[in-house]
Amino acid sequence: MKNELLHIKSLNILDDARKIIEFSRSNAVKSVDFCRVQMYWSLGRRIFEEEQQKKERADYGSYLIKKLAEKLESEYGSGFNKRQLERARQFYCLYPIATTLRSQLNWSQYRRLIQISDPDKREYYELESVNNGWTTRETERQINSQLYERLLLSNNKEAVLAVARKERIPESPKEIIKDPMILEFLELERKAEYFEKDFESAIISHITDFLLEMGKEFSFVARQKQILIEDDEFFIDMVYYNRLLKCFVIVEIKTGKLTHQDLGQLQMYVNFYDRNEKLPEENKTIGILLCALKNDTVVKMSLPEDNSTIHASEYNFYLPTTEQLIKEINEVKQLVDK
Repeated sequence: MKNELLHIKSLNILDDARKIIEFSRSNAVKSVDFCRVQMYWSLGRRIFEEEQQKKERADYGSYLIKKLAEKLESEYGSGFNKRQLERARQFYCLYPIATTLRSQLNWSQYRRLIQISDPDKREYYELESVNNGWTTRETERQINSQLYERLLLSNNKEAVLAVARKERIPESPKEIIKDPMILEFLELERKAEYFEKDFESAIISHITDFLLEMGKEFSFVARQKQILIEDDEFFIDMVYYNRLLKCFVIVEIKTGKLTHQDLGQLQMYVNFYDRNEKLPEENKTIGILLCALKNDTVVKMSLPEDNSTIHASEYNFYLPTTEQLIKEINEVKQLVDK
């Protein structure tokens, strides 16, 4: 008995020791990453200050960076080439106050952020990278998928930034749900012969990426959830829960064009969850119809004018261009103005 207790204690201390080591290693990596951020900021400041002293020479900045890069790159490597020094200078100009630098972000993330000319858009991605603990890959992916612009399709800029700044929490589904949803990570081509179960399986296989695309505070609950309505059996494609909105979120997949029958089926699933699964303190269930092609007029005419729970969102298997999103924004505005 004594030996067993000693064995259990030894396992406990081993587990604790591993946690301590992993935590310390993680902090060490973060510390190194932020030291790199501070290094490039300091280099940018020094270059900027030197330029200002010679401001009567318009071309002095380019000359200075070129000559400095020749020396530094030969001594320290490609991390100090001309392009990197230009980025360091730009970094300092956009973030001139050292105390505003965020220790949660690494140089690769800041390097991507300074490429964004719109200050509001840059602030949004900076804040959301910190708020959600995005990795470099995730920050890059959200910028490339134009998350900010997609949210602006159904929200005003002030509301989007207020949520990112944690000045308010989302109050309605449209503040979280994106349309279109960009699912390039599924590595599927848009083909008519895809069955919905294949699409669903691809989502489950990439569930972490899908949750990131869904938005803030989503968690997976069930796949092919069986429900019984008297003697009839139905299967809901996917069920999620959103902690911010405090409600269940039902996702139905349609690989073809949206129909009013699809919306009616989704409404039935939402009603079932509201009446059988939802707790009194929880908010009404939300339904999302993820479809290949959406007809906004059909959606508008099929649902009540005060609808706030049923939403249709198109999916794309590729990253949209800025021109495509501008076109969509204009189309949405025209629809709202009608």
